[in-house]
Formats: sequence, structure tokens, C-alpha cells
Amino acid sequence: MMKKFSVLIANYNNGKYFKDCYDSLIAQTYPDFEVIIVDDSSTDNSLEIIKDIIKDDDRFKLFENTVNKGCGFTKGNCMDYATGEICGYLDPDDALYPEALEKSVNEFIRNKNLVATYSRMMLCDENLNLQKPFSNTKQVDNNRYFFNCPIQFAHFFSFKREAYLKTSGINPDLTSAVDQDLYLKILELGEVKFIKEVLYKYRLHSEGISQDHSKQRAKDSFAKVILETMERRGIKKINGKSVPAQYNNSEEIYALLDYQAQPLHRLIKKIKLTFKGY
Repeated sequence: MMKKFSVLIANYNNGKYFKDCYDSLIAQTYPDFEVIIVDDSSTDNSLEIIKDIIKDDDRFKLFENTVNKGCGFTKGNCMDYATGEICGYLDPDDALYPEALEKSVNEFIRNKNLVATYSRMMLCDENLNLQKPFSNTKQVDNNRYFFNCPIQFAHFFSFKREAYLKTSGINPDLTSAVDQDLYLKILELGEVKFIKEVLYKYRLHSEGISQDHSKQRAKDSFAKVILETMERRGIKKINGKSVPAQYNNSEEIYALLDYQAQPLHRLIKKIKLTFKGY
């Protein structure tokens, strides 16, 4: 039984990379999909580029924020327009392998208890030349103490729309750790399947997280997401330590998870790949 797949793309100033993204979508082996693109008031020529590329393909739908709203709001907005039973986010500067949608959907067809799937991803250079698979993607133990830290999975993450609608949705105030927030909310609702194949091409480029302040912001955002997850799950203690009643600093949260011995640069090296934002 076919299930419609909604590919969700939040764009901000990434129009110059979009052709690779588009080409990977029209090459998909799975035919029943739509592509929802929300542009967050880009200041470059993204809109003109994207409109020209998708103009003859009615599977692609483009929406625009009249003012810049940020990554969390924009990704949440993508879900407002999605109509597929299965959804998955694709960054406009990245790309999918041809069987990404088909392999993801097939897992949902095989197991009705699944709420999500995730795969391995390939790290690429700025020109999308293949470098090496991201090595930290692993099989997760999906329980109430799973916080995806240290990072165990990222792209390609697909999920049931009906499961998403049972959550509070993506936090619109987040500017980073948006995907982490989504993962942890969805996984509270059912089983997740690890597809042990590379289905996603992740472009590394200078406009990703590289500045020290960006790394710290990512680290802080992820810590806040983890604390909110603990609160949502009613977790009062971790490893015998009390969960703080409010967010004070990221070090407190990571220490709670016993990652305080891990140097900051090593932790950020692990997590920054999932905080590219748009």
C-alpha cells in the first residue's frame, strides 16, 4: 500500500545549493511524494533560483515567510502545509540517495508500530563530493532516558505525520537543536527503525556551524532541549543526581549526563553536524 511522503525543506539563503537537492528528489525511485519548501525571508536570490528550478513540477510547493522567523518556526511551518502520511526534513544544501524515500516508506509498511526511521549519512565537501560516512550513527535504545547525546543518529529521519500531530510540535523559538527537539518528541510515541544504509548526503561548507559563538549556541540549545525532554517525561533524577528545576547553563545538563569529563571541543565535534540550522 502506497503512502504519500512529504519532503520538508526550510530554506534561508541556500538557493545556490538547491539544484543538487532538487536533482536528488526528482531521481527518487519512490513516486508518491510532495516537496514543501518554506523560505524564511532569504536575503539572497534563493527565491528566484528555487522558483525557476521547480516551475514545471507541481509536486513542489513553495511558501514564503514575509519576515525572518528563524529555523524552528520555519520547520514547524513546513509541517503545517504537509499532507503526506510520512514526513522527513531535507536541508536545501543537502541531497538524498535515490532510494531514500522508498526504503524509508517500506519500513513503515512492514511495521505498523513504527513512528520513525533513520539512516546513515554521507559527509560531503562543499561541492557534494563524497568523503566518508558519518561514523556516530548507531542503533539506539529508545527508552525514556535516551536523549540522543552523545549523538547516535541524525539524517535521514522520517516520521509519521499522525505521530507528530500528537506532540507539541517543533519549538518555534529554537534557532538550533531543532531536529533534536523533533527526534526526542517523536520517539516518545513508538518504535524507531535504524536503516543501516547511507541515504543522505550532508554538505559541509563554510556557512555551517564553525564560529565559536555558533558552537556554544548549539551546545546551549541542545542542553535546553534535553532539560525540556526530562521535564516532559517526568524524570526527576539522572544517575542519582536531581534534575534542575530550570535551565541555568549547559555544563550543568551535560554533567548530569556524565559527559562533564568530555572536553568541550570533542562534544561540539560530535554534535555540530546536526545543528547546521537551515
